[in-house]
Amino acid sequence: LAPPEALRKAITNTNSEIRRRGAENVEFYNMGTTISSLVLLPQGAIVGHVGDSRIYRLRDYALEQLTFDHSLVWEMKRSGQLPSDGSGDAAVPANVITRSLGPHVDVKVDLEGPFEIKAGDCFLLCSDGLNGPVPEVEFGLAMQHLSTEEATQFLLDTANILGGPDNITATVVKIVDEAMATQPG
Repeated sequence: LAPPEALRKAITNTNSEIRRRGAENVEFYNMGTTISSLVLLPQGAIVGHVGDSRIYRLRDYALEQLTFDHSLVWEMKRSGQLPSDGSGDAAVPANVITRSLGPHVDVKVDLEGPFEIKAGDCFLLCSDGLNGPVPEVEFGLAMQHLSTEEATQFLLDTANILGGPDNITATVVKIVDEAMATQPG
């Protein structure tokens, strides 16, 4: 399989496994989760995701979100039902997601990329427990000035200090070797 299709298959297989485990144990019935995955290839970075976990890329001091949240707020903005400036966000519950792994037999996986990879690029994969309470400006500053381990711990600690109302997951990946950069081709 080509890498994008292999990633899609891995995520759909994960969905099936979550459903199977939910069916086996009444305590886990209809459980669900989100996923954001990053694959670094010679031809670029590929992102696969379902739900409202996110992937960001920091390049040359500019932070860019590479994923689209599968949430009611984001879907309503995309369709023009809410203003894109965020002024109507409070009218819609922020925690309603439109896609997740587990509850349904079929899952629609978004695949993005390939995105060019340059030495110095830094990626953040995080759950909404991080991007909810922590302002995005903090992501870029931490990724820019700290090691990957320190940036990850700083962001997790900051989310917890700010109340961390949800599960908090974060991973920072920094491209330090030119050999990892996108190869012409």
